Amino acid sequence: MAKQAERRAATSEAILTAARRLFGAHGFAATTMDEIAEGAGVAKGAVYHHFKTKEAVFEAVFDLVSRDLVAEIDRAARTEKDVLAAMVGGTQHYFAATAKGATGQIILRDGPAVLGWERWREIDAQHFGGKMPRALSAAMEAGLIARQPVEPLARLLLGAVTEAAVACAGRTDIARAGAEYARAFKSLVEALRVKP
Repeated sequence: MAKQAERRAATSEAILTAARRLFGAHGFAATTMDEIAEGAGVAKGAVYHHFKTKEAVFEAVFDLVSRDLVAEIDRAARTEKDVLAAMVGGTQHYFAATAKGATGQIILRDGPAVLGWERWREIDAQHFGGKMPRALSAAMEAGLIARQPVEPLARLLLGAVTEAAVACAGRTDIARAGAEYARAFKSLVEALRVKP
């Protein structure tokens, strides 16, 4: 039983590794299930055994990329002086990471189109988006911003980041656009800071 579970896990991991590489390099539309199977070194039927559709493979890849991106953001944010600076630094890192290569292709370009905005936001809320309420609560506890209901403020700030992501996704100059939106987000967050 354990051996079978290990084989299933190894096959699933191989499929997701191949799909991540292919989706990141070529995009969702240009990637076929045949290519994913070939890249994973498995039969096409094995891919369908683990994932019923190409969209299901993409969703699993999107979740993995989101998880890895949040780990990168956490590492970058730890170097900041306080939780508000960490929110700004994390958002800047988010835009920088999604402005290039495979991460940008999967998170911003294909993510909303393949998953739909509602599902995209649901998955994001488990990763990057879920950090906003916790960060704001910590900022209030530290006296960096005035105490207020966390959820509305978190939704407004996350809405700003999501809208910026939407705007960036359709741009050819995504790196420049992301930097501009990150600067604007910094202004919003710093305006919340309690003045000494």
